[in-house]
Amino acid sequence: MELRIALVPGDGIGPDIVAQAVRVLEKVAAKGGHTLRLKSLLAGGAAIDEKGIPLPDETLEEARASDAVLLGAVGGPKWDAVPSSIRPEKALLGLRGGLGLFCNLRPAMLYSQLAGACPLRRELVEGGLDIMVVRELTGGIYFGKRGRNDEGAFDTMSYKKTEIERIARKAFEIAQRRSCHLTSVDKANILETSRLWRATVEEVKADYPDVRVDHLYVDNAAMQLVRNPKQFDVILTENMFGDILSDEASMVTGSIGMLPSASLRSDSFGMYEPIHGSAPDIAGQDKANPLATILSAAMMLRYSFNLTSEADEIEQAVEKTLAEGWRTADIWSEGMKLCGTAAMGQAVCDAIK
Repeated sequence: MELRIALVPGDGIGPDIVAQAVRVLEKVAAKGGHTLRLKSLLAGGAAIDEKGIPLPDETLEEARASDAVLLGAVGGPKWDAVPSSIRPEKALLGLRGGLGLFCNLRPAMLYSQLAGACPLRRELVEGGLDIMVVRELTGGIYFGKRGRNDEGAFDTMSYKKTEIERIARKAFEIAQRRSCHLTSVDKANILETSRLWRATVEEVKADYPDVRVDHLYVDNAAMQLVRNPKQFDVILTENMFGDILSDEASMVTGSIGMLPSASLRSDSFGMYEPIHGSAPDIAGQDKANPLATILSAAMMLRYSFNLTSEADEIEQAVEKTLAEGWRTADIWSEGMKLCGTAAMGQAVCDAIK
């Protein structure tokens, strides 16, 4: 199988961590008899430096011509003084919009080897956590009408039924791949958009009879995430609620350097990236944790190429690497093997049989 992947290393530690993810992809592809077709593209601050804009036309064109995009990180203090219209982060918005990515997947995984990093009581997370937040990415209050007048300001939350239906179907399909349990989060006791959200999810549910569905108000969901996080498997919610809950879920794991993400459209195309930032203070110093990017590459194999066994291999290799005690500085503790970016990438490669 040929895998056409656009690489967008970006800024700061982006090139460091993407390089290690590529090493792992090459190992898995060679083992499975797949061919990688990789093309490195400019975006973010690196594109501003070279092209004067955060997202050159050729980057978007090449990304569209690929099967998937693997992104490192963008931004940093170096570009704080540039006009807001061309800040590095505009590249992310341009890629998401230009590629039609409406479904954001944010796993919150707590490996048993890193349980000590979790801020919750150990008994609440015994055995680890594996929650998938499915967030609608292109609608809601972030994209509604907004403005100011002499008396105040307004932001409008708006959803079409078709927008809710397409993200719901993605969430149900993901739930079918996992434990067939979906929790839909809304504020249907107050918001009309949430009442439409809940009704639409109920309609879509009829097509997925094997999936058990719960409905929670967003304030209760936020409380339950810290009270009993293991009750959740797949959480489906709209844009703003998803933004907040996915960050809460990631902090429950206590290790932002370990968490991948994906942004998908209706077909198999997706963009995959770690949720952490560009960390320019350690760029090029062999200190960054590449595991979130490596796990993002595993998500890419799973969701864009349907290579489930290859994705499993990478995820199991990461677990084995952690079990053997390898740690970059951000997740290191006494008695563990402190290593750099490249050594961690090599350890994961070595753990792939």
